[in-house]
Amino acid sequence: MKIGSWISVKTKEKVAFACLFLITLFVLAPVVIVLFIIFKNGMAAINWNFLTAMPSEGMRSGGIFPAILGTLYLVIGATLCSLPLGILAAIYLSEYAKENALTRTINLAIINLSGVPSVVYGLFGFSLFVMFLKFGASIVAGALTLAIMNLPVIITSTRESLKAVPDYFREVSLSLGASRWQTVRHAVLPFALPGILTGTILSIARAAGETAPILFTVAAFYIPHLPDSVFDQVMALPYHLYIIATQIPNIPTSYRYGTALVLIVMVLLMNLVATVIRSSFRRRYKW
Repeated sequence: MKIGSWISVKTKEKVAFACLFLITLFVLAPVVIVLFIIFKNGMAAINWNFLTAMPSEGMRSGGIFPAILGTLYLVIGATLCSLPLGILAAIYLSEYAKENALTRTINLAIINLSGVPSVVYGLFGFSLFVMFLKFGASIVAGALTLAIMNLPVIITSTRESLKAVPDYFREVSLSLGASRWQTVRHAVLPFALPGILTGTILSIARAAGETAPILFTVAAFYIPHLPDSVFDQVMALPYHLYIIATQIPNIPTSYRYGTALVLIVMVLLMNLVATVIRSSFRRRYKW
């Protein structure tokens, strides 16, 4: 290779990397600006009373503790319902089901369900859980609606993670006399856990930030007390933020941004915990 052509290739490579770096900055800049504005305007409202007190005066003062607790209830309930079902469905589709027109149709339907607007899931949850099953507007109805909304993401990520595990892992396990389920349980699933947790992180973030599904199934405008059972309504941070930002006049700006800041920090903390767990499994299971 000539020196001139080598320099030309190096120059093109540097230009390409510089362009990619600028594009990355261009994409990240709006996110950084939004986070900076929220942190700058919301920190003034953050204090112990704001995080632990009950709302008062029609949510113009007091704290947001019921909304924080309600969001945690919904996220935990949705995750507990959707994660086992999503993983088992993905295991069946990836490890047991034969490749035919039916399974291809099911896979296509799962992918399409990932793009369905959340308001459609809200209407579905309202029709099924609130009206038909008579759960009423309650934590269980909201959690089940969010769980259904999260299933496509969990199934897709789990299935792709299972497919990424090399086939010789399965072949060695089966050749040693292990059953199909033992092979999946001990030779495939542990190595797919990092990818499964990635889908779980995405589903947690979506469940914590959605407004439309909980608007139809669980969220209340103003409840100055904590729920007594899973069949009670709760306040939730996304809906609470929507109400105070659009429906309540003369509310301090710091109160609105403080609520948004708490929601963002909650999502980041839940994602951080899931990421730490994923990293632990990734270090433990390598191939």
